[in-house]
Amino acid sequence: MKPFPSTWKGKCVKGEMFNPEEACNRKLIGARYYIEGFEKYYGSLNNSGNPEYRSPRDFLGHGTHTASTAVGSIVKNASFLGLGQGITRGGAPRARLAVYKACWGKDYVGQCSEADTLAAFDDALHDGVHVISASIGSTPPLPELFASSNAIGSFHAMQLGVSVVFSAGNDGPDPGLVSNLEPWALSVAASSVDRTFPTDIVVESNFSIMGESFITSPITGKLVDPVTYFSGGVCNINFRKNSRTATGRVMLCFSSVGPVDVGDAQEAASGVNASALILVQAVTKLIGPDLFRPTVYVDIVQGTQIKHYLSLFLRLPTVKIAPAKTIIGKSLAPGVAFFSSRGPSSLSPDILKVDISAPGLNILAAWPTKTPPTIQPSDFYKQPVSWNIISGTSMSCPHVSGIVALLKSVNPNWSPAVIQSALMTTASTRDTSHDYILNGDSMKVSDPFDIGAGHVEPLKAMDPGLVYDMKTDDYILFLCNLGYSQKQIKALVLPSPETDTNCPHIMQSNANVNYPSIAISNLQSTMTIRRTVRNVSPSKFAVYFSSIVKPDGVEVVVWPRVLVFSWFKEEITYYVTLIPKKMSQGRYDIGEIVWSDGFGHKVRSPMVVCVNTIASTYNNFQLTGPTSTLTRSTI
Repeated sequence: MKPFPSTWKGKCVKGEMFNPEEACNRKLIGARYYIEGFEKYYGSLNNSGNPEYRSPRDFLGHGTHTASTAVGSIVKNASFLGLGQGITRGGAPRARLAVYKACWGKDYVGQCSEADTLAAFDDALHDGVHVISASIGSTPPLPELFASSNAIGSFHAMQLGVSVVFSAGNDGPDPGLVSNLEPWALSVAASSVDRTFPTDIVVESNFSIMGESFITSPITGKLVDPVTYFSGGVCNINFRKNSRTATGRVMLCFSSVGPVDVGDAQEAASGVNASALILVQAVTKLIGPDLFRPTVYVDIVQGTQIKHYLSLFLRLPTVKIAPAKTIIGKSLAPGVAFFSSRGPSSLSPDILKVDISAPGLNILAAWPTKTPPTIQPSDFYKQPVSWNIISGTSMSCPHVSGIVALLKSVNPNWSPAVIQSALMTTASTRDTSHDYILNGDSMKVSDPFDIGAGHVEPLKAMDPGLVYDMKTDDYILFLCNLGYSQKQIKALVLPSPETDTNCPHIMQSNANVNYPSIAISNLQSTMTIRRTVRNVSPSKFAVYFSSIVKPDGVEVVVWPRVLVFSWFKEEITYYVTLIPKKMSQGRYDIGEIVWSDGFGHKVRSPMVVCVNTIASTYNNFQLTGPTSTLTRSTI
């Protein structure tokens, strides 16, 4: 790579097991760490419950995995113990990398203090980064924006023209738990890819079923029911009823009995010394390397068949589990990951969150060789790995960050809002079969609360046709409409002579924020909102025609119906009138507005509308004032 630009102000900081002279180069051009806030909150790092490096060096693996996903160079023959083998690269492989370590291992989970996070944002902006990828967030209830380091840091970044991409959180599939709700930053959901790891299960040579796993060596043993070892057949170590062991045996566990999660079942199998586990779930949820015992996943239909077959034997039948294979292109994708946090926004429901989805399920990326694949003390993987397969919106976030870096390299003058618009309005709502993207394990069609505007389409985002832009003043008006005081707004804003933090005397709905999507959280009567689009298509003269998919029970009128642009970067405002046509109390319905020029540009904005036309004691209930400031974690 070429020498880094003279405008770069970053540096590599020396620390434990990290020598800048050896670690930093023309690819890794900055590395800092922040620990004061963590130790003030949790105590000395030495008491944090697991090994760590007091330096920019990554121990947990989370930072290595996400960084290589965003900007990793091209590497051949990458795999996790032979699975997923192929050529790997990051989203922007020629981009440079600066690392700001603000999260630390606490009981094998990454924890990040507000102070350390904001310090990392400040240094990154001072150093001269162009994109910030932050796979961190808080678990609801969320702090108010003026009390959130993510919100403050990303607001400063927006003011300086730096795009920020956040993970949406892993608290799905329940609604309303999405994290990182700032309209000036992207919040990314997780979706699947078309790569699977099928595993053959054969019982007594004449009964076979296909599961999924990360098992790399053949396993043979007697198939046993957990009722022999656990009360009620609940695969949980707390339900153990005797001292019998299952040495050399394969245990069949149902996640619905108890219920138990993957960790419970694997710990239970380990506790009775079973060789392996067949875990039955409503829908197969393979999301990363096994914690305690080799595990093959099957769905409820398959699991029921295995259990019925087991009941036919007076003796324990023999089961053989083959090593997993890697199959690409045979499964439908993308689909929304079951764990991905969903909207609506709990702080500002008139802004649609999440924004967009990207691959986040079983993602192969780089891993520190001194860290076991699951980071657990009980990890049964003995050999070091350079690559790992893990899941989370932490993995989907850097996919989008890499794409943002590419967009910035092609369009260096695009604002963070324009880049966000280009990504959202060109996103896809269809999978590889050209059907609508499915919602996780429900097998139902996803909606904008699951995937935002849709699944990211990098090539289309390069030429979006029209874009929605916003500037600092627009976001300040958004904060005013939330009811924030000038003091609270100033806590978010980077001071500048050009920035006015005074609010107008008359507030308006945040449904008028010039966002690439439309959300109406409380439609009681006819309402008109506006949007302004800018022509960025190569052709100076352009004509766009509107098409509408109306939410159920809502009449939608767009005016003007045709937008005629005469020059490059011309802006036109259009209006959307929504009229409730049904009696409803708090039901969201889905629609969309698409602007098309007939030459390949389709500028799509998803629309979610909650009709409230039935009087309710809850209609006018609002919460005001700050919530408590929480610590955050890697997600």
